[in-house]
Amino acid sequence: MKQTMRTLLAAVAMTAMAGAVPTIAQSQTGSIRGDVNGDGRVDVADIATIINIMAGKDIEVPDTTGTETPDDPPVIAPKVGWPSKYDGVMLQAFYWDSYDDTQWKQLEGQADELEGTFDLVWLPQSGNCGGKSMGYDDLYWFTNYNSSFGNESQLRSLIDTYKQKGIKTIADVVINHRRNVSNWVDFPRETYKGVTYEMKSTDIVKNDDSGSTQNWATKNGYQLSSNNDTGEDWGGMRDLDHKSTNVQTIVKAYLGFLKNDLGYAGFRYDMVKGYSPSFTGIYNVASEPEFSVGECWDSSNTIKNWIEGTKVDDIIQSAAFDFQFKYVLRNATDKNDWTWLSKPNDDRGTGNNWPLVSSNLEEGKYRRYAVTFVENHDTQVRNNGSSNGPLRKDTLAANAYMMAMPGTPCVFLQHWIDYAPQIKAMVAARKEAGINSESSYEELGKASKYYSFVTKTGNTDRLLVALGNVQTVDATVDSKKWTKVTEGYHYAYYFPTTMNKAYADLPSGKYEGRQQVMLSAVTVPVASPTSIAYTTDGSTPTASSAIVVSGATVTIPVGTTTLKAVMVRDGMTVGEVITRTYNIKEGDKDYPVEVPSFCTVNNGETCAFFEAPQSWNEKIMCWAWDTKNYTGGNWPGQACMKLGTASNGNSVWKWTYTGPLTTYPKYIIFSNNGSPQTDDFTFTNGGYYTKFGLKATVAE
Repeated sequence: MKQTMRTLLAAVAMTAMAGAVPTIAQSQTGSIRGDVNGDGRVDVADIATIINIMAGKDIEVPDTTGTETPDDPPVIAPKVGWPSKYDGVMLQAFYWDSYDDTQWKQLEGQADELEGTFDLVWLPQSGNCGGKSMGYDDLYWFTNYNSSFGNESQLRSLIDTYKQKGIKTIADVVINHRRNVSNWVDFPRETYKGVTYEMKSTDIVKNDDSGSTQNWATKNGYQLSSNNDTGEDWGGMRDLDHKSTNVQTIVKAYLGFLKNDLGYAGFRYDMVKGYSPSFTGIYNVASEPEFSVGECWDSSNTIKNWIEGTKVDDIIQSAAFDFQFKYVLRNATDKNDWTWLSKPNDDRGTGNNWPLVSSNLEEGKYRRYAVTFVENHDTQVRNNGSSNGPLRKDTLAANAYMMAMPGTPCVFLQHWIDYAPQIKAMVAARKEAGINSESSYEELGKASKYYSFVTKTGNTDRLLVALGNVQTVDATVDSKKWTKVTEGYHYAYYFPTTMNKAYADLPSGKYEGRQQVMLSAVTVPVASPTSIAYTTDGSTPTASSAIVVSGATVTIPVGTTTLKAVMVRDGMTVGEVITRTYNIKEGDKDYPVEVPSFCTVNNGETCAFFEAPQSWNEKIMCWAWDTKNYTGGNWPGQACMKLGTASNGNSVWKWTYTGPLTTYPKYIIFSNNGSPQTDDFTFTNGGYYTKFGLKATVAE
């Protein structure tokens, strides 16, 4: 059906240009304003129709006679800033000055290791900043992605590889402020997909740098925005005026580029206190990220208000980092008092500054939107010694606490580097237990030396956690209800016995160095004890296979091993067979050590200890000297005495000097019966060495 509609739609076209568009369909169906074509949405076709009408052209209107017109056209709701009941875990893939560990190629090479453990990886700001930078003095948004972490091709390859592994990436978005090109107020001119984007001096807030920028602009003939900052001032660079149409247009295009072109799944917004939270809502509705989290570094009340401030159509558009969660943990470890986990973050522990995930903050209303962490690039102790409330000890226990709590846990890269096997085991237990961001928890017991609680999903007990003195908690755990499934320094996890299956705490994957795996029979105890049968050659275990008691550990050597395990009771296998596949190479990275208690130094003794790599399977020899030799004078020197095995599975050896010399040697070397050998180390009496050097000193 073709008709001339100039007269009929002239008013429609004119009001459309003014942004108030009635439609023909509106009188019939209550359709969306501006839907000239009557297809239930406002799109390019509607705009083209209006332009044709304005030009005096005839248009063809589809004949809808006999077609069904919906009573309620669909309304597209804005995206929500964090998924409901999210069960994923995030990795912050950088620390301050992590220029080596965070190279795009380096991170891409770890994709297999991260797969299955991390669902999200937060990358540093990836654009060029005009020089060596961690990304917080952002400069280029569209055209230059040769950053301190690699080039654009490497970044795209990293993001694509992670996608293939089921890992989504989070972009670090710095839009509170921006670096200038050559003077106080100029910005890059960038063209992307045929559109040129350039911020002007009028896109800088009027009161930037407490008026210093305005003074400079006036003297040099520039004009700033007439709007003051909608948030806190930050003196490092130019604060952007988010009320500016130009700023909003460029930010929306930038976020679209990050998500739709580079392939990021979501955004971590930096310094969100610097501008109104309403703009985060506006930008997220426009760009529709799967995930959004803001760095609102303040009290929980301020963070809560920021989350609420991101609402669009009364729907929250972003999560936030739970800073009080981090500081409550810091308080407990600093004070050597685990009861501080049940207190708010203030000097006396009596105020209202509760973590977002706490039941004491509006009964956990904001758990869904809480991204928990125990350390980040701002709070850590940096190379120059600066810090902001760092976690100084009990790193493993802190991560164990975080991994068992509601919210979405975010692991710090340095912790992952130091404790990857233990953190993998924690994440695996969290996922096996079915804990998500909206789970709840219930305290069981607390004292200065220990803390215990149960995590629930719905009304079901999922995980029991012991922190601090695990032995004290262990003595109170009801073995009919709970089975210990993994443990480490100052922490232990227990599964409900109703799970009724064998469990191996170390998940499948790639590891460095020989590993220890705890095997547990998670089942209700009966008169006959339940043990674990296992194999390490890939064969199906039977009641005749190797048998260990529940809670025993087995050693996985360097190489590829397929571990299979099943429960055994009364000479018969019970339940399903579980399988783990490990690909283990010799460790080539430095690592933290725990000096075993069997390492002792006698009064007046000259000695040293050596923790041998797992591939050093011959007798460990010592070569010690200054101007004279302390180990016989013939390479490879004197044999050491094996003392035992460290908690990480490495063998520990001791060399003791028994000759007439009364001074200490200056240097020492350890070797695997001659080869390979360590570097020349400076001798420290009672020193505890690894192949990377001196790690600790054992006192007399």
